Amino acid sequence: MGSLTPVFDDVAAASRRIAGIVRPLTVIDADADLAPSGNISLALECLQHSGSFKARGAANLMAALLAAGRMPRAGIVSATEGNAAIGFAWAASRFDVPATAFLSRSAPPATVRRLRELGAEVRVTGATRAEAQHAARRFQDDTGAIEAYVYDDALTSAGAGTILLELAATRPGLDTVVCAVGAGGMFSGIAAVAEKLSIRVVGVEPEGSQALHAALAADTVREVEIDSVAADSLGAPRVSPAALAWAKTADTRSVVVSDNAIIDARLRLWRHHRLAVEHGSATALAALLVGAYRPRPGERIGIVLCGANTDPADLVR
Repeated sequence: MGSLTPVFDDVAAASRRIAGIVRPLTVIDADADLAPSGNISLALECLQHSGSFKARGAANLMAALLAAGRMPRAGIVSATEGNAAIGFAWAASRFDVPATAFLSRSAPPATVRRLRELGAEVRVTGATRAEAQHAARRFQDDTGAIEAYVYDDALTSAGAGTILLELAATRPGLDTVVCAVGAGGMFSGIAAVAEKLSIRVVGVEPEGSQALHAALAADTVREVEIDSVAADSLGAPRVSPAALAWAKTADTRSVVVSDNAIIDARLRLWRHHRLAVEHGSATALAALLVGAYRPRPGERIGIVLCGANTDPADLVR
């Protein structure tokens, strides 16, 4: 089994590093028609800088590297797309660190525009993400830049774990936190805090992208096929070893939901709360709406809405 990283002390250190840099967590109570059982709070990390929780881990990574004098002159390089790339670009801008992003020609134009708006140098190269990653590795070898996405999972996961520190402070007596799972970075950070505070973690994945669920069934990390409406943010083909280790150690549940349930949950968040979130965010709520996770009477639940990098046009059609 993989090592338990990050641990609670890592998250506590991350909280100190990123205080005043990231936006404090906003928490609201879910309306009764959205949460008929009551006692459900929505953690609006979709309001975070860069539009997702990724800003927390990226800020923690930057702050730690700079404090240790380990940030190279070339800064960071990334070859990931979506929320992670945007989060690293935002953090690099915040800390005045050079950022170079390699993207394939199939990358969403909105992502390319957003990265450039944040000051990153964007190099669109190769027909596939694998080719972009290869180009990024050559750049890393030539310049000494740090590959932010894989440099230190513990630092980025610990940054994400600060979500639960703030949620628990806002909602004392919280019993359960529900979060979507992709590669497992946020899940690991949240689980590290949850174990310390005796809070249950429910990890939710789409049926068509269930890397954690499959790893638990096989008792080892394994690659899964991806086919989900939420694949843009939850489309990791495998979960991290740390996430699997935490899932087997802490008080956790792993559940999956259908794409139809995810789509419905996203529409409900818009109609009931005027919250425009990405499908990955709605995945967590879907678990309660369809009964994939059934809370006990009186159970106090927090649902992490982790990102809002979405095209809201289809919400009003």
